[in-house]
Amino acid sequence: MMLTNLSLAQQIQMPQASPQATLVQKVGLTDVKVEYSRPSTKDRKIFGELVPYGQVWRTGANAATIVTFSTDVKVEGKDVPQGSYALYSIPEKNEWTFILSKNTKLWGATGYDAEEDLIRFQVKPGKTGSKYETMEISFVDMTDTGASLSTKWENTSAKFRIETEVDPIVMKQIQDMVIDTEADNPGLYYQAADYYFKNGKDLNQALVWINKSVDEDPKFWTMHLKAKIEERLGKKKEAIASANKSMEMAREAKNMDYVGLNERLIKAIR
Repeated sequence: MMLTNLSLAQQIQMPQASPQATLVQKVGLTDVKVEYSRPSTKDRKIFGELVPYGQVWRTGANAATIVTFSTDVKVEGKDVPQGSYALYSIPEKNEWTFILSKNTKLWGATGYDAEEDLIRFQVKPGKTGSKYETMEISFVDMTDTGASLSTKWENTSAKFRIETEVDPIVMKQIQDMVIDTEADNPGLYYQAADYYFKNGKDLNQALVWINKSVDEDPKFWTMHLKAKIEERLGKKKEAIASANKSMEMAREAKNMDYVGLNERLIKAIR
């Protein structure tokens, strides 16, 4: 028995032909994780030969590629509940079909059943600018609320869009921590004002909040936001004064980035 256990424990460690990779990205307020194995070309023709057109592919190597969402999302406009899904694809020369399957336990596409699909959708593939010897999945085209999941291998790329819900969540936090409660943290007033400024909400309310922040704990970055809000409200004289104050504080802090930001803001106002 001891000899059997020893033989089972002893294994030669060797490089994997298709090494495993895990990719985690914050998309909006959602954590998206991709677990997949990365095959290489190795002088083979990939799409249309090694990966046949018109057949379900594991979108990687070895076990099925798994995508996990920490919240509900939309994928190419379709509702996807929080959870983990196997990512399959059906490559064609001029169109790819991507599939999110509820069955995450399969080895590759062996045993795949379309009845277990959550969603299917089609995208147009593209050509890469250079050859990808090893398959790569990455997040591209990032915004505050979404990103595209991109697959590249050989000279072919295909991607699809993930969108998350952000505004209702942020606005609920602002309601709870700033509007309904007298905040004792000037940073919360700054965050609320910044969100309102960046997302085209009530600028007069944003000015009230940023004034509270700079009155309690003035910083060069909070003064700069105050100047931008004032400028957008048409308060040019006040905006220039706030930008000059921010620039003075930035110089004292030896932060030349904000010195430059304020110089450009003042120039734009004038």
